[in-house]
Amino acid sequence: MNQETKKTNYRWVICGMLFLATTINYMDRQVLSLTWKDFIAPEFHWTDADYGRIAAIFSIVYAIGNLFSGRFIDWIGTKKGYLWAIGIWSLGACMHAFCGVATSAWLGLEGKEDLINAVGTSTAVIASVSAWFFIVCRIVLGLGESGNFPCAIKVTAEYFPKKDRAFPTSIFNSGSTIGALIAPICIPLIAKFYGWEMAFIIIGALGFVWLGLWVFVYKRPEENKHVNAAELAYIHQDSPLPRGGGEEGSRTLSEESLPPRGEVGGGLPFLKFFTFPQTWGIFFAKLFTDGVWWFFLFWTPAYISDVYGLKTDNPTAMLLIFVLYAITMLSIYGGKLPTIIVNRTGQHPYDARLKAMFIFTLFPLLTIFAQPLGVHSYWFPIILIGIAGAAHQSWSANLFSVGSDLFPKNAVGTMTGINGMAGGIGSFLINWISGYLFDYADRTQMHFLGFEGKPAGYFIIFCYCAVAYLLGWLVLKAFVPKYKAVANE
Repeated sequence: MNQETKKTNYRWVICGMLFLATTINYMDRQVLSLTWKDFIAPEFHWTDADYGRIAAIFSIVYAIGNLFSGRFIDWIGTKKGYLWAIGIWSLGACMHAFCGVATSAWLGLEGKEDLINAVGTSTAVIASVSAWFFIVCRIVLGLGESGNFPCAIKVTAEYFPKKDRAFPTSIFNSGSTIGALIAPICIPLIAKFYGWEMAFIIIGALGFVWLGLWVFVYKRPEENKHVNAAELAYIHQDSPLPRGGGEEGSRTLSEESLPPRGEVGGGLPFLKFFTFPQTWGIFFAKLFTDGVWWFFLFWTPAYISDVYGLKTDNPTAMLLIFVLYAITMLSIYGGKLPTIIVNRTGQHPYDARLKAMFIFTLFPLLTIFAQPLGVHSYWFPIILIGIAGAAHQSWSANLFSVGSDLFPKNAVGTMTGINGMAGGIGSFLINWISGYLFDYADRTQMHFLGFEGKPAGYFIIFCYCAVAYLLGWLVLKAFVPKYKAVANE
């Protein structure tokens, strides 16, 4: 086979870059969840409600940011869009390290010792002021991070045909799992030996390294010298290629089959998106389910500490969280399942995707047993949460791909932004409710189905997590029962 007819595979290099960006994204996001309970809260006198409020505001900012970042990326393009996104969120991540200094200066205190040794009503003032400084940093972080998935999904739509998109999406989406897997091993140790501030700075600096690589690695496939004619034809197999032989005839696609260089949202006015049932099906499916993953991400370290008394720098706690996210790595096969169904049955990719997503809704149902079995061993909830997390990542990869299936390529960024907004709203609600619920359950020693205090509060949230995906699938199926693509106006 000569070199011209042998397909290059540069699209997988691009997929690798998306994977690294998502890994860094989730490591930056998780630094706070792995340090607040045992390192930050004693210094600033935080309660669960304080942390829940910080996490919730981050989520709502992330949601709003997604709404506009997707549109912005459709306009500015993926290369510049990613540079802006990761630059902003890396800056926001590093800013967290200075919240202690800012709190001391604001209150006229000498430093960390004065913060820790405060008593009486002054502790509430310290908690409030420090929480607001962290909220400012989380706002910057959330605005930047809101660009990651719109960029990544848009790049995937540029570099992969429809039938393959769920698999690369599951690969780069597994970066969230890898980030969550690496984080509990390194972040508590950095915080323990060098201070929680250095954890934010070191992890935040990784994004700036990625920026330098992206400048040299990414170009649109039509302009990329590492993508030959055969790979370009494979990428654009969903669009008709012009007739004619030779390298020039193979590389030059017809005007209507190329994504417009203006990247202006596919000619769809922004508000027009909200008139399509496709938009609302994806929106509610994301709204009901994304908060589950964010709850596991933000609260599992606190759950292990609250229920089992294991601090985040305890080797057993680090092992538990590592195993949890190691289990979620099974999700990489979830993106492959729709392709397998298509190849074996010949079904339309959308129908195959819905069938695969229904399978993924069944595994989180096991979460309802996490708390009851947890009285016997902490390994039971960890394993069941890990299985639910793997199902979530498989579900999420396919739900993102539903957006790229149903909307034109140059509108994918906007639709993914709307998708992310829905997920952020879901996260806002579950984090805000959880913080106040856990404080209330602990204060009143609330009872729920045989559990008392904080374990009762966690059990309530686990019950919702169990049924959320089945609810999301039913809503998506109701709004878009059969494949119907949105026309590019």
